[in-house]
Amino acid sequence: MKRSRTLALLTAGIMLATLPLFAQQKRKSPHETISRRIDGKVVMVVYGRPYTKDPNTGEARKIWGSLVPYGKVWRLGADEATLLVTEAPLEFSGTEVPAGAYSLYMLPDETGTSKLIINKQVGQWGTVYDEKQDLARVDLTKGSVDSKVDQLTMAVEKGKETGGVLRITWESSTFSVPFTVKK
Repeated sequence: MKRSRTLALLTAGIMLATLPLFAQQKRKSPHETISRRIDGKVVMVVYGRPYTKDPNTGEARKIWGSLVPYGKVWRLGADEATLLVTEAPLEFSGTEVPAGAYSLYMLPDETGTSKLIINKQVGQWGTVYDEKQDLARVDLTKGSVDSKVDQLTMAVEKGKETGGVLRITWESSTFSVPFTVKK
């Protein structure tokens, strides 16, 4: 029973992520689906992976503060909105996110106090954002990486003891937020 529910959830998540392909604009970046079993429950992210290089000219781009402007909501990836699918309720910084599918956005800040936005609307092109659909805005912890990361990379990692960490890495920065799986 649990396995069929997990399979149904993953299938629904992938279908939601690909809906914009049929009705929207053409993708410009490769896409990836990552999933991890955290405390026995599946957490999945489907997202577009843009490069630091411009896809049209091949020229290097400055990411934070330029391509991704500070103080403005960013689609957190490329093309359609990044999708978070969770088999169980998650808790981010005291905010419960029920099991289901959500879009993820980011509000970068030059001081490093950026926010992860968890939005209830799914299946839209990434630039279609409705703040009224926000379920939560949670603080991201900013860090740096030793060597530059050319392509946006997201990860769902196991926590040190329980729970997990959602990590976003691109260019010379990494942003993360821990979460717990609610029983």
